[in-house]
Amino acid sequence: MTELDLGQDTYPIPGPQNTNLADILERVLDKGIVIAGDIKIDLLDIELLTIRLRLFVASVDTAKKAGIDWWETDPALSSRAARNSLQDENRELRERIDALESKTDQMSDDR
Repeated sequence: MTELDLGQDTYPIPGPQNTNLADILERVLDKGIVIAGDIKIDLLDIELLTIRLRLFVASVDTAKKAGIDWWETDPALSSRAARNSLQDENRELRERIDALESKTDQMSDDR
């Protein structure tokens, strides 16, 4: 850092700060960053396609503070969610089988 000499007083002059990728990534993950954009394709004033892109880059803790935790309930991303999903599906199928069996039992009793 160089100094500026103004008579009796000297003041440090800040030089360019070296920021490495790790520092930038730490800041982004700590605070989060949102990137948003729309892509719209029109032909003769007729909208053919609209794509909305939203990207939120943050740490897991920052995302949870923002109310985003979909990865915890997505069976493709969470083994716990996959187990719960399979258990729910199995329970529903067993209930349907029980209902069908009781209907067939009633039908055979009526004959």
